[in-house]
Amino acid sequence: MKVCVTGLRGIPGVMGGVETHCEELLPRIAALEPEIEIEVCCRAPYVDPAMTSFRHVALTPLYSPTGRISEALVSTLVGILHARRGGADAVHIHAVGPALFAPLARLLGLRVLLTHHGADYDREKWGRGAKLMLKLGEWLGLRSADRVVCVSPSLAARMKARYPARADRVEFIPNGVSTMPPSPQDDGDVLAELDLIAGGYILCVARLVPEKGIHTLVEAFRRSEEGNSDARRRTLVIAGAGREDDRYAQDLLAMAEPHIRFLGMVPRSRLGVLLRNAALFVLPSFHEGLPIAALEALACGCPVLLSDIQPNLDLGLAPARYFPVGDVAALAARLRADEAAP
Repeated sequence: MKVCVTGLRGIPGVMGGVETHCEELLPRIAALEPEIEIEVCCRAPYVDPAMTSFRHVALTPLYSPTGRISEALVSTLVGILHARRGGADAVHIHAVGPALFAPLARLLGLRVLLTHHGADYDREKWGRGAKLMLKLGEWLGLRSADRVVCVSPSLAARMKARYPARADRVEFIPNGVSTMPPSPQDDGDVLAELDLIAGGYILCVARLVPEKGIHTLVEAFRRSEEGNSDARRRTLVIAGAGREDDRYAQDLLAMAEPHIRFLGMVPRSRLGVLLRNAALFVLPSFHEGLPIAALEALACGCPVLLSDIQPNLDLGLAPARYFPVGDVAALAARLRADEAAP
């Protein structure tokens, strides 16, 4: 059996929750079910064209523009046509935007698995037309897919209630995380290179996009540090990248100062060092599926503070681990309190 995977930018080492999900999941399926041939239809601008496989998963770079919603839609269409030409039996579509083409895949004789990673139409960056298109993608995906995987229990419950005729095809399978790879250097050496002190910084790991709420974290951090002497000042560290031509990412990077640092995309071995030694991990998102970055922080034993959106609440942490989403004053107060309960 051959399965083509589409809707993601690509693997390995491509930043994004869907990409991390696929990088961890697909090689495990390949190992458990070697008779299934898995091919990832990558977006060519994001991957190394010389890399044709990753841990027994085939990688094929395909044409893709580099626009926002057009990128996902065009690359998915190209991926589905490639799957049909390549003799695939099924396609695994990730996210509701790409799910617009689920009916086409069925029409071409392919079986369809859809993984619903969250209500993308709730993201602030999309205009009205794009949001309507994403909602249409969800509707077509739920009506056309042979099976639908939802990554959070609240999302699965919503989909079953919204599409009762398809409820028996909707499954909840949570995101998971693996152990961070060991660092080739001692934690102390890595922190020294980054000019950080164990327990002396607050960490956020996220792409530089509006729905991650990093702008609210920066403002809350500045308020929380008002009046602190240099000796008591902490550092806010943000690990993650954005598109070079994106205005929001550029505006965030302009907020950098000695105690607010943007590290860009950090290799997982170094990310483990940062998580193990942070005083606190903060995820101020307005939108998530099931937050892999927060799961990784918890797996590393790092105290966390999350916005109170439903996917974060689905993690089932104590109420003290949450703050009202978008509330800068409340977040600043929590950062000043410096609670460090895991």
